[in-house]
Amino acid sequence: MKRYQDFLPRQTYPIRTGVHPNTAFGLTFALDYARAAGLNDFQQLLQERARSYFKEDRNYPAAWEPGGEDFLSPALVEADLMRRVLPPEDFRTWFKSFLPELSRQHSLLAPAEVTDRSDPKLVHLDGLNLSRTWCMLGIAGALAQTEADRQVLVQAARAHLSTTLPHIASGNYEGEHWLATFAVYALSASP
Repeated sequence: MKRYQDFLPRQTYPIRTGVHPNTAFGLTFALDYARAAGLNDFQQLLQERARSYFKEDRNYPAAWEPGGEDFLSPALVEADLMRRVLPPEDFRTWFKSFLPELSRQHSLLAPAEVTDRSDPKLVHLDGLNLSRTWCMLGIAGALAQTEADRQVLVQAARAHLSTTLPHIASGNYEGEHWLATFAVYALSASP
């Protein structure tokens, strides 16, 4: 917690990558911790930084995803964070401008293809499918029941999960040593 408190006020720009140092990913877990532990000052810092980094984002270039070694979707992990820090109506407005025409974002909604689960970078794409699942379901849960994007996200999440779950125990260390944690998050999520 102390390192976040020391670093975040100095970090001017977020890191928008599909791997470990993604700022939105780190803020999401830190925010969940701050809320569970009742750390109100820490929670306020995290929320302020999230809004500062991401609130003005519009028209995300979803066609650029996925990257070849991603285990996170920079777009979806950012949206999953913002649903936690914005009031519901503000989030819905933000999301529509962040990912307009969601149903046309095939590269974001289609599960990533993993061609070699023994390759430590390529197997990251199984993790991407799982992290997309929990993000999509969390985002869907923040949208109104009547919004078309909600159903698009739920259907895409199901496709991601069914594509990847059979490969969690692939027999290859490169994925088996970490994918189960992502599977737990994905299976625990609900819209």
